[in-house]
Amino acid sequence: MDSASICISNIGPRERRKRMTFGVLLFVVSAAVATVLVATGIPRWWRLALFVPLWAAAGGCFQAREKT
Repeated sequence: MDSASICISNIGPRERRKRMTFGVLLFVVSAAVATVLVATGIPRWWRLALFVPLWAAAGGCFQAREKT
């Protein structure tokens, strides 16, 4: 067996569920904020503030998916 193909998870199902919930919740909140920003006509550069919550959301989802 190739040692690179073996994946040993270091978090349990409960923690994976928490991270996935966190990620999905942040995606939903970010989408809602982006909708409000676009609908109200606020300048585009304000949307850059959404980078941080979207990055955290992606991190939570990827960690849950990869079990790390």
